[in-house]
Amino acid sequence: MELIEPHGGSLKNLYLDSEAAEAEKLKAQRYRSWDLTERQVCDIELLLNGGFSPLEGFMSQADYSSVLEDMRLADGTLWPMPVTLDVNEAFAGESSVGESIALRSPEGLLIATMEISDIWTPDKAHEAERVFGANDEAHPAVAYLHHQAGSVYLGGRIKGIESPIHYDFRSLRKTPQETRDFFEERGWSRVVAFQTRNPMHRAHVELTFRAAKEVKANLMIHPVVGMTKPGDIDHYSRVRCYEHVIKNYPRQTTTLSLLPLAMRMGGPREAVWHAIIRKNFGCTHFIVGRDHAGPGSNSQGEDFYGPYDAQELVTKYQDELGIKMIPFRMMVYVEDRAEYVPIDEVKEGESVLKISGTEFRRRLQQGLDIPDWFSYPEVVAELRKTHPPRHRQGYVVFFTGLSGSGKSTIANALMVKLLEMGGRRVTLLDGDLVRKNLSSELTFSKEHRDLNIKRIGFVAGEIAKNGGAAICAPIAPYAATRRQVRELIEPVGGFIEVHVATSLEVCEQRDVKGLYAKARAGLIPEFTGISDPYEAPEHPELCIDTENCTPDEAAQQVIIKLESLGFIK
Repeated sequence: MELIEPHGGSLKNLYLDSEAAEAEKLKAQRYRSWDLTERQVCDIELLLNGGFSPLEGFMSQADYSSVLEDMRLADGTLWPMPVTLDVNEAFAGESSVGESIALRSPEGLLIATMEISDIWTPDKAHEAERVFGANDEAHPAVAYLHHQAGSVYLGGRIKGIESPIHYDFRSLRKTPQETRDFFEERGWSRVVAFQTRNPMHRAHVELTFRAAKEVKANLMIHPVVGMTKPGDIDHYSRVRCYEHVIKNYPRQTTTLSLLPLAMRMGGPREAVWHAIIRKNFGCTHFIVGRDHAGPGSNSQGEDFYGPYDAQELVTKYQDELGIKMIPFRMMVYVEDRAEYVPIDEVKEGESVLKISGTEFRRRLQQGLDIPDWFSYPEVVAELRKTHPPRHRQGYVVFFTGLSGSGKSTIANALMVKLLEMGGRRVTLLDGDLVRKNLSSELTFSKEHRDLNIKRIGFVAGEIAKNGGAAICAPIAPYAATRRQVRELIEPVGGFIEVHVATSLEVCEQRDVKGLYAKARAGLIPEFTGISDPYEAPEHPELCIDTENCTPDEAAQQVIIKLESLGFIK
């Protein structure tokens, strides 16, 4: 482990040299292994290459607590975001302080080893309140904290063996040391970094060009290609767009580099974090946007953060950060001038044209025209390749309801209607069929029922990803599991949840197999609706009461909903 002293202050390098790495690999054969999650792979890459300097591993409990309360490490160093190794209770139960563990990629590659210094169970509600400002699961990082992150945290220094492997855009993936060397070779003493997780259009180019010109600096477009907000455009599509956009800057003034960061969408704290990271990459200036890294609206429909909270927090710590903030200036297209200008420079009477992000996505979804003044034709063409209009996208119709509610009957009727219409492949994933062909080894315990639903969701997502229609008809009694399936599918296609809201009394009357009677007699344990709860959906796309309609009429309601959402044209 060594300290490098280039262009933006000291930079941690946690990789062992080749000889030491080989020796550590031999030792690691005796260590227990933890397979890193997607977020942890992003975190460990930036820990190892110095992007998270001055951290030397996953945080200790003392550092974690100090960051929550004061935005500082235990030694007083400014650091706003917890970076922890979350594991499940089973792995934590076998772990002990002083033990070394192997940290591996999901494919089994040994990335690093870690000597455990701390083991603790965090108060996640408190973490959410302190870091994100609210324990509200409408915030994607809070939902992740409660439903995906492990329940126990491990802390400890790490020793780097191999960098996580990337097969995509390898020439654009520069480490902090590589970007610093790049700047030094070209004599770039002042560099503005631009953070983005979205495609760039003409307004972004004008904004960044003006920002760099204003401070007489060069420009690094530094988009996040790790985890971003669920539902964001995939990084493959975005990077192809950036490669087109970069051609519109003056030559020799601008570079493009990719950042493998797992964003938390933490607003003001995240903006400070981003500034520290960009300083580590050798930048001297950093553009902070309006509602920078904000996740949108909370459960009450209000923004989690104020529009300028992030800029104010970065300004508060600017001297300590050692990187200067450039506030984002809203750019608008003035039709009379045929150019973009800052909104505060628009003259009275001038005609201003604008398209919001929501309107842009609507036009993509519906295949409508996107004018050249808004974006570059090459960018729009790239986005249309991977984001076709809705009537060409795959989708999943996910029925949920009690046993005997009529889910399977409606699902079969819907399948026939869709096949009759033609135009796309249709697959029925009925609960009983899946149990027979995909999950025959599973029991009906809560754990196995959850696993069965996740398997259905995975298969349905693959069908939707490839443009097909998947119809699922399990009981799916638990809201949290249905939410996980939705989050899995929505990035690749449509998800239409249909609650077949037949009452328990009617379901019992229809029960030709006598399952409810056996459950009431105690012969079937954990039976949904009797000895185990059914958590009805709060906001399904469609709710059907089969007591007042036939299966054919119910299936037609689903067809009408699909048409209204644009999936059927």
